[in-house]
Amino acid sequence: MPPSPPKLPIIGNFHQLGLTPHRSLQKLSEKYGPLILLYLGNVPTLVASSAEAARKIMKTRDTSFSNRPTLNIPTILFYGCKDIAFASYGDNWRQLKSIVVLHILSNARVKSFRSVREEEMGCMISAIEDSYGSLVDLSALFASYTNNIFCRVALGRTYNGLDFMDLLKRFVEILGVPSVGDYIPWLSWIDRLRRVEERAQNVSQDFDDFLKIVIEEHLEKKVGEKSPSNEDQDLVDVLLDVLRDNTADFILYTKAVIMDLFAAGTHTVFATIDWTLCELLRHPRAMKKLQQEIAEIAQGRPMILEDDLEKMIYLKMAIKEGLRLHPPGPLLVPREASEEVKLMGYHIPKGTQVIINAYAIGRDPTLWEEPDEFRPERFLNSSTDYKCVDYQWLPFGAGRRKCPGIQFSVDVIELALANVIYKFDLVLPNGLTNMDLDMTEASAITVYRKSSLLVDVSPRF
Repeated sequence: MPPSPPKLPIIGNFHQLGLTPHRSLQKLSEKYGPLILLYLGNVPTLVASSAEAARKIMKTRDTSFSNRPTLNIPTILFYGCKDIAFASYGDNWRQLKSIVVLHILSNARVKSFRSVREEEMGCMISAIEDSYGSLVDLSALFASYTNNIFCRVALGRTYNGLDFMDLLKRFVEILGVPSVGDYIPWLSWIDRLRRVEERAQNVSQDFDDFLKIVIEEHLEKKVGEKSPSNEDQDLVDVLLDVLRDNTADFILYTKAVIMDLFAAGTHTVFATIDWTLCELLRHPRAMKKLQQEIAEIAQGRPMILEDDLEKMIYLKMAIKEGLRLHPPGPLLVPREASEEVKLMGYHIPKGTQVIINAYAIGRDPTLWEEPDEFRPERFLNSSTDYKCVDYQWLPFGAGRRKCPGIQFSVDVIELALANVIYKFDLVLPNGLTNMDLDMTEASAITVYRKSSLLVDVSPRF
């Protein structure tokens, strides 16, 4: 068996996770090695913290580790895990992922939403320009920009009222709350005392009521002359068309996949934009170099368009470096061994939960020189790309269970950063220096900055 830190009765190693588990597990790996066996209550949990261990799990033995553990909160939120992220590995999951990748997240479909991304980018630029002379909350604007894009692409129109934004926030917050009953069943009364299940049920019901209205609107559109053309279809239209022919529960699967898009899309994309811009603000040399690259390509045009992004090499390096330092899901989604496995000389029993610490791998000093420093140049002439073929850089996971929406997310991130950096000079208020910027983490299912990015903004030209 892999090495294990000492554990306490009943709770096992839970007390060693702390408020930032990715950091706590990184420290444990430095002491015990790249593979550690923890006991979270009754559940044996393998933690992998090296590129070699990640490669063995997500490539060499990917089939053995492609299952998901059954977790209470995702089961409630995703209609019995009829989604892609949390569903058990098997024929249903393979069929659903194939449908989503082919019909929703293909390159052609992602490109078809280019006008939506650029229109929402224009709205965000206008909102910043209207705020000249006062502090601008860029974090809030990034969240609104991301949310509006996903709403229009997935649902056909924006739902940016306070009720919807609050619902999304509640959804992501409860998804990140661990359920004690998952790990110590006889202590599940603690979940009831904390109202964890009740909160999850309430969020699920509120989201379900909302999605019922959305789906009814789409089904009505499909009647007679109202039926949208292929070019005008949003993701709900596509899901309803395709899943209707593949499953009797197509409405439930449609809802579950939409929930995936919001859970895995909006907050991870917003967090990446925010983290990367903050790192650039803290490193003026890198910011200046990126501004020069963007200005040379834009040649004075009023806005960066998606055609320009492919030429922006330093922008891509800066985003990769931001994702290395601040992967939005630092522990990825947990896996489960579906059979007994021999892994790097250790015996891993069937049913073992598996956590891959992408945060620790991205800061491994044997892989990265000065790993805690923000240095985009480290990706110059590097083979590291979003396919994660070297397993040293895993913000989107790898193997069968990696995120299928990588290209869509990257387009949204690149467009936002390129335009904000191109058009505006950003200065921290009240005489704060760039290194005073608060980089404290707030932990949930997605790790984001605890404080909002408030800046004074002025036009660059």
